[in-house]
Amino acid sequence: MTRIPSLFIDGEAGTTGLQIRSRLEGRKDVEIVSIDPAKRKDDAERKRLLNSVDLAVLCLPDQAAKDAVAMIDNPDVTVLDASTAYRIAPDWAYGFAELTPDQGAKIAAAKRVSNPGCYPTGALGLLRPLIAGGLLPADAAITINAVSGYSGGGRQMIESFEGKGPAPAGEGFFLYGLELAHKHRGEMRVHSGLAHTPIFVPSVGRFAQGMLVSIPLPLWSLPGKPAAKALHEALNAYYAGQRFVSVMPFGDRPATLDPEALNGTNKLELFVFDNPAEETALLVARLDNLGKGASGAACQNIDLMLGLDASGHDYTL
Repeated sequence: MTRIPSLFIDGEAGTTGLQIRSRLEGRKDVEIVSIDPAKRKDDAERKRLLNSVDLAVLCLPDQAAKDAVAMIDNPDVTVLDASTAYRIAPDWAYGFAELTPDQGAKIAAAKRVSNPGCYPTGALGLLRPLIAGGLLPADAAITINAVSGYSGGGRQMIESFEGKGPAPAGEGFFLYGLELAHKHRGEMRVHSGLAHTPIFVPSVGRFAQGMLVSIPLPLWSLPGKPAAKALHEALNAYYAGQRFVSVMPFGDRPATLDPEALNGTNKLELFVFDNPAEETALLVARLDNLGKGASGAACQNIDLMLGLDASGHDYTL
């Protein structure tokens, strides 16, 4: 009889932890071990559970995630960390399975995997193929604009938007990270192949979840002045056959893009728009910040790390 692998979600009461549990609900091929709610802050019990399972999933703030990793002394335990603590650590695999053709295999073989951020997932999905293919130079000056649902801001932001805490900063929309030092920028630079850290302008809208990440490109300024269609073809070839990443048809021009269209899914959609007369293009990624941007990607990585058959799972809510 095949042994069922086990996992423990440290921080299962948080937004990402709860969504991981929900996306795995009903699965018979993995056992989820839970902590007694009364012992959630009992480090001895947490350490026991962290060392008793096949996979520890950390849904904790950065320092708490580092503390949890330090508690694990069982060499057989693999770790998936959803914080930003290890996303550019050289000895951790990066958990964006479609980032490179062999990224899924790297995740499956790793003992330590860092789940990607939601903003970087959209940005990297657009940038990595174009830099790897030589259509965008590594030293390009890149600006990334993004809007996320308020659930990406954690419990306090969720409460503020839902009337359970102080009023949010804006009535419907606000920019933040105006010091131009958002912690996701390093992750975007390292895993895209960019030589310079991009300018990143994040924002929050008055909707719970969903995300748009956009990158404007003055094509006339790039070496070889690539056409937008060439960018689209490169993305299309890079993600051919992928289940969760789709390159949308070139030339389709919806009047608007709804950031909430993929909510509850593990999908990532990529768009290329252009103004050929002015030699400009706009790259856009759409995803659920709690799906492919967090818990959906985590469930995808869980299957890879535990060697489970993922063919029948779409990680939806």
